[in-house]
Amino acid sequence: MRLTFADPEYLWLMLLIPAAIAWYVYRLRKHHATLQVSSIKAFSQQSPGWRLYGRYILFGMRLMTAVFFILALARPQTNMSRQDISVEGIDIMLATDISRTMLAEDLKPNRLEAAKQVAIDFIKSRPDDRIGLVVFSGESFTQCPLTTDHAKLINLFDDIRFGIIDDGTAIGDGLATAVSRLKESKAISKVIILLTDGINNTGSLDPQSAAEIASIYGIRIYTIGAGTMGFAPIPVSTPFGIQYIQEQVEIDEVLMKKISAMTNGKYFRATNTRKLEEIYKEIDRLEKSKIDVTEFKRKKEEFLIFALIGLILLGIEILLKNTILRTIP
Repeated sequence: MRLTFADPEYLWLMLLIPAAIAWYVYRLRKHHATLQVSSIKAFSQQSPGWRLYGRYILFGMRLMTAVFFILALARPQTNMSRQDISVEGIDIMLATDISRTMLAEDLKPNRLEAAKQVAIDFIKSRPDDRIGLVVFSGESFTQCPLTTDHAKLINLFDDIRFGIIDDGTAIGDGLATAVSRLKESKAISKVIILLTDGINNTGSLDPQSAAEIASIYGIRIYTIGAGTMGFAPIPVSTPFGIQYIQEQVEIDEVLMKKISAMTNGKYFRATNTRKLEEIYKEIDRLEKSKIDVTEFKRKKEEFLIFALIGLILLGIEILLKNTILRTIP
């Protein structure tokens, strides 16, 4: 349980307290009643009575009254919270195709950039999971191992682009690299999200064999085919600048569905950026069912006790001022 203030701006009024003390000291030094006597010998043996200090007590009580009233205005609250969180750790490897055809602009601004942005949003929505990144085209490598440092992962995701490795579509190698990153994981749920826009045409391992290995290690694979139906514009560098050619979209959907079925996953087809966003949201929902969070919080207003203490101090001050500490003007 801890104390917080709902309207903390009123606490600035506390600055008036030292100002009031300074003003009080100034007045004590400047305002003295004078009495002319022939000799002070009769008073030399007398000690100041306790009433002399009574005026300080009254001033102190007035300050304390002001302090408690200011605290009441700031609305003090106690927070009582109970949080029971049960999280089944999920490890997710993103296997992303970065081949030349990922530059096609049927998804905006192009397939690769759309895949990056949607995946980054997905990463931000899953702060409790370890997530890693594998990229592949003619070969594959791990861009980021499993990590909970999602800021670092997002930076590395931003850095991927076409041309950093040889061109091609080695889906089997990409899957195998992702599997190698997950096979030693102790997480209850292990997932690969494979995104590609082509047909496996190179690599040392065929995709189906990689899926069989994933199945052995209990890894679920969601496959996403990215690309419109028919033809898509792909930019090509020429001596006259960037030209666009219409290239037929070829995705091996039969293989993608088979890979997902072998590992209890699911196949999706993203024909535009909005569809790709919906796919990642569906995967997010499918895997979030494994996270169970119970949280209970309660705030209690505590200004009344502070206001009552201020009123009691004010009453005591008035009582003393008009009885035993009464002064003659």
